[in-house]
Amino acid sequence: MEAQTPHTPATQPQEAPTAVPRRDLKQAIETSPMSAYQWLLVAVATFLNALDGYDVLAMAFTATSVTEEFGLSGGELGTLLSTGLIGMAVGSLVVGPLADRFGRQRLLISALAVNALGLGLSATAGSAVELGAWRVITGLGIGGILATVTVIVSEYSNRRHRGMAVSIFTAGYGVGATLGGMGATQLIPAFGWRSVFFVGAVLTVVAVLLVLAFVPESVDFLRSRQPANAQAKLDRIARRTGQTGSFGLGTAAEASHRGNGPTGLLDRRYRTSTVLLWVAFFLIMFGFYFANSWTPKLLVETGMSEQQGIIGGIMLTLGGTFGSLLYGVLTTRWNPRLTLVVFTVLSALTLVLFITTTSIPLVAFSSGVLVGMLINGCLAGLYTVAPQVYGPQLRTTGVGFAIGVGRAGAILAPITVGFLLDAGWSPTQLYIGVAVVVLAAAFAAFGLRPYQGNPSGASGADGDHPAVVSSGSPAAPSRETITHDE
Repeated sequence: MEAQTPHTPATQPQEAPTAVPRRDLKQAIETSPMSAYQWLLVAVATFLNALDGYDVLAMAFTATSVTEEFGLSGGELGTLLSTGLIGMAVGSLVVGPLADRFGRQRLLISALAVNALGLGLSATAGSAVELGAWRVITGLGIGGILATVTVIVSEYSNRRHRGMAVSIFTAGYGVGATLGGMGATQLIPAFGWRSVFFVGAVLTVVAVLLVLAFVPESVDFLRSRQPANAQAKLDRIARRTGQTGSFGLGTAAEASHRGNGPTGLLDRRYRTSTVLLWVAFFLIMFGFYFANSWTPKLLVETGMSEQQGIIGGIMLTLGGTFGSLLYGVLTTRWNPRLTLVVFTVLSALTLVLFITTTSIPLVAFSSGVLVGMLINGCLAGLYTVAPQVYGPQLRTTGVGFAIGVGRAGAILAPITVGFLLDAGWSPTQLYIGVAVVVLAAAFAAFGLRPYQGNPSGASGADGDHPAVVSSGSPAAPSRETITHDE
């Protein structure tokens, strides 16, 4: 009998692992509705910007007490007031490149710590020289805060509401200035001028805790630099922003370690945009600080009473609070850059209207509100447009340097106007001259163009991350996938 061969079942072919593309978190944030967590980030950033407003106006309100205690002349007080602005300019220039290298969140926390230290030391100053030194340190911190938090707000806002989010953040300055002034009027009579700086230090410590609790690292930084635990941090950010699915870091861009730092801002790819951005920041901040610093005095020079001059200054501040928000609302429907150009042109026109209608106080005060609205809207526009000019590896460096150059305009504005006033220029001539300066900024802003990604070809959502693909794209050898067996 023939032996039967045992039947062996045919081996079933195993299915190949299914490739699951990892989505691009940056692109998901760009195109998805803003979550409650993202608006919370905007609120925290607004509080941080309010600290800047608090600090600036707090120094103005303590100026009289400081002058009496240290016996300062007008020139010495002016120098003391400018030390904070110098520190802010340097802080923006220094912290921006460091944030692009070591992380936005890390440098933001460091800048807040420096700011708290400077405010705390200011409360202990025993001389004008000491106070000036501590004001420089405070300014360094504030400059670093603005350079980093501006980028964070921009990166965590979606495309439709980015202008609105940055405008809300910008409006925090006016809120902080107003509340700081109100607080100073209560604190100084009861506890002396040092209490104003002490309270500022305490508020900054609170800000550090808020950042540690709610502000994550930048998605673009995690993707371009890929530090330790970058994927875990990216996953946590996805959950907090309400994004579902699997998100990848991609392959670090080849340029991630090239062209970084200040020199990268002037290479062939960015040179034109950098120069135009610097010009726009310098000229608009020149006009902004001219209007806010000199308006009360120049209105008196035109024949108004001192009280009317103060009212004119208040009208500018009042308008500024709403101007930033108005810009944000408009950018939900129109292009942010072109909206900035329109605001800049109208700012120049209303500066002329303002100073030429002082014989009719009601018209002058009304146009003063418009000046405040439009010039503050210009600042909101700059903060909105600036982060979009640069790629991830240079974004905070670019914004930081632009703010630093703008602070130079802020420092020069009151000094230049003072010399021109001494040289015999009338208030009308000064306002018309500054209007021409602001109008020139419109041409610079019009020439700005957003960053378009890697010109070599392969690019992701923002052009720097070719390895990350959106859900549903067919797998390709150059794309990052994760596999799991079914």
